[in-house]
Amino acid sequence: MSNKPVIKVERMRPFEGDGPIKAFCDLQLLDSFVVKGLRVVAGKDGLFVGMPQQQGRDGNWYDTFHPISREVRKGLQELVLESYNELQKA
Repeated sequence: MSNKPVIKVERMRPFEGDGPIKAFCDLQLLDSFVVKGLRVVAGKDGLFVGMPQQQGRDGNWYDTFHPISREVRKGLQELVLESYNELQKA
């Protein structure tokens, strides 16, 4: 079995501005797919990861990518925030 990570942060771009968005990132899945447009967001309880979204015909925004389970969401958030924190140290 391979020891390669199944999900890794492909790119992390800091976002300069006064709003809650702190960075955008792209993920690589299974060395085969890239998911673009995840956001690192400063919320009232700290940083969290926002999923990519697309605006529907009704004007509401809908996630275009999201983890199925809480465990996967937690792992994904830890991976992205760890990468973001390393970017801030540099």
